[in-house]
Amino acid sequence: MTDVEDLLLAYDRQLRTDAETQSAIAVTRVGSLRLATFAGGRGFVTYPHLHGAEAERLPQLVAQVLDHYRQDPEVTRVEWKTRGHDGIPELHEWLLANGFKPEEPESIMIGRAQLLDVDVPLPAGVTLHQVRDADDVRAMAVMQDTVFKSTIADETVLALLRRLALDDGTELWVAEARGKIVAAGRLEPVAGTDFAGIWGGATLEAWRGQGIYRALTAARARSALAAGKTLVHSDSTEYSRPILERSGFVKVSTTTPYLWSR
Repeated sequence: MTDVEDLLLAYDRQLRTDAETQSAIAVTRVGSLRLATFAGGRGFVTYPHLHGAEAERLPQLVAQVLDHYRQDPEVTRVEWKTRGHDGIPELHEWLLANGFKPEEPESIMIGRAQLLDVDVPLPAGVTLHQVRDADDVRAMAVMQDTVFKSTIADETVLALLRRLALDDGTELWVAEARGKIVAAGRLEPVAGTDFAGIWGGATLEAWRGQGIYRALTAARARSALAAGKTLVHSDSTEYSRPILERSGFVKVSTTTPYLWSR
């Protein structure tokens, strides 16, 4: 499977399902929409498609989604995940009108896991390993906040610890130098599919360009293959997209998260 259309079809059929919300605390269905609530007070809206009568009811749907989350005081922020190939330009306007703000678009990258399973030399003094301890998970989340210029470490830690407790194959990988985490990323095998996702890839600026991200990606790919996953997908920033492209991955579409905060 190398054709972009075939990869996109596999993405839509296998991943835009309950697979996207498998670690949620609760999921409510509103038509085609899945309204998930995750640990740490995060709401998440996804769907396999929006067309026909539902697409015509976008103003009511967006308002209904917000009403759902406003009734749960634990939810402090909501992400509505859009995909570029859905072709619903009016959704942008209705999300803006209801207080959602778009983040930077990211590339949906897909490729065979074996393409990433390569030997990558690390800089002297840098080691890779998995973390599960709460203190290590917090250190990882704080480092990612630094890279992404965000302030969600507390919510991230709660969500990741819950995910690890589910024992669903999720792995948290870090690169460490002189006792400090300098890069990190996680692996999420998707049950019942050919896919594993690589997420949260982040490297401190001073440590970029030295192969650390590629080494972390290779380690996660080996774990994916060991779990029987043949395909890897990632929502990639412009930092990571070129690295995956050089490994043979292809961009099948784009995704833009729209965020609402209480």
